[in-house]
Amino acid sequence: MNAGESAAPLLEVRGLAMHFPVSEGIVLARKVGDVKAVDGVDFIIKRGETLGLVGESGCGKTTTGRCILRLERPTAGQILFDGRDISRLERKEMVALRRRMQVIFQDPYSSLNPRMKVGDIVGEPIKVHGIEPDAGRRRARVRELLSVCGLDPKFTDRYPHEMSGGQRQRVGIARALALDPEFIVCDEAVSALDVSIQAQVVNLLEDLRERFGLTYLFIAHDLSVVRHLCQRVAVMYLGRIVEMAECDELFDNPLHPYTQALLSAVPVPDPRIEATREFRPAKGEVPSPINPPSGCVFHPRCPMAVEGCRGARPALRELRPGHWVACSEVH
Repeated sequence: MNAGESAAPLLEVRGLAMHFPVSEGIVLARKVGDVKAVDGVDFIIKRGETLGLVGESGCGKTTTGRCILRLERPTAGQILFDGRDISRLERKEMVALRRRMQVIFQDPYSSLNPRMKVGDIVGEPIKVHGIEPDAGRRRARVRELLSVCGLDPKFTDRYPHEMSGGQRQRVGIARALALDPEFIVCDEAVSALDVSIQAQVVNLLEDLRERFGLTYLFIAHDLSVVRHLCQRVAVMYLGRIVEMAECDELFDNPLHPYTQALLSAVPVPDPRIEATREFRPAKGEVPSPINPPSGCVFHPRCPMAVEGCRGARPALRELRPGHWVACSEVH
């Protein structure tokens, strides 16, 4: 998918799969199947780019991000970070790479240790990696990071419960920046925040990307946020990517039936337009990832499905420059 790119991507994911075993019984548990959370995912992220990864709950977005960070060891596939396959590296080999990739978690209430002060939370990565052994300079660096993220440096002596949700998420962002990373996974980084605060945090993330040359994988289900922040968007359904394109191209010209259904569900602020708009929800329910459908995983709910969709799994095809679709019926 990176044919024709002038520079090597910072991150390249090839055939990524993450299957979780399902067992039954308590004493003599036996495996009865697998939850195919991620089932053959391919994409690249160029340096300095923000790739949005969207889809409904349970489609495998967060698991994809956790595999890339090696918080989960993938079942199969390759994860090439700056040309190096990290999918099979051992724990000691990953330590050096931890400084180059960080994560902003979804819930600022649970991702910060309630027993640690903000200064210790942000300074801990610096201390653990031995970047700044001097305590005084480390405190100065923490105050600088808080200021960069729009917080008063005096917050170093506060506990997380003394702060609002937006302020907590800014602490999480400051912690992610503490090691000067190149790549950050934003896992639903604004979904737990009020709408007014979401806009502030999204603008902060965009400013930080430009200021520090960061590369983001932005996992979200709010498509309006994705359109504001991301350069490219990949749409996931039941563990697989079904469409990928430049942001404006995907929103203005969705080709896959699932993407069309996803975008048609986004409400329009103008009630007059909303009242006359055609809403085409996908029929039926999302199948179980334990036993996904054969062939195209979307075919049981797809209005365009034909008999051939049940057999072969469609590959991502570039139907337009930079616009990839996994559907045999779209031309």
